[in-house]
Amino acid sequence: MEDLHVAPGPGIPHGLVVPASELREQFSHASGPGGQGVNTADSRVQLSLDVATTTALTEEQRARALGRLDSRLSAGVLTVSAAEHRSQLRNRTTARARLAVLLREAVAPPPKSRRPTRPTRGSQLRRLAAKRGRAETKQNRRRPGLD
Repeated sequence: MEDLHVAPGPGIPHGLVVPASELREQFSHASGPGGQGVNTADSRVQLSLDVATTTALTEEQRARALGRLDSRLSAGVLTVSAAEHRSQLRNRTTARARLAVLLREAVAPPPKSRRPTRPTRGSQLRRLAAKRGRAETKQNRRRPGLD
């Protein structure tokens, strides 16, 4: 097994490299189609990473990841599974990609908070002028009065 490379993104400008020794892969029978090999091939892949002890993350990144992935963790371990392909190799690739995406999103810093702003005077005047124009258009569609 080789190291897991996480692409650069917010919070990880140079990307991450998770050592292969910290990843744990388990294989089992996947449900679904498989032809003659359905009962012999262990094609489902479960890829696990102990987020609480990994050396790939800084303390700040680890705290952020543990907070964001809290609902997905079991005793600090993040597990991703893939079973949609018939090939174990393709499922391994899919599981690694999923884990990389989850780590990248979990480590990203929170977005800047939006500063509330008020509409400018010009935009208010344009909005009111458009409303008046629309009202006039609808007024002109009415049936003329009897006078």
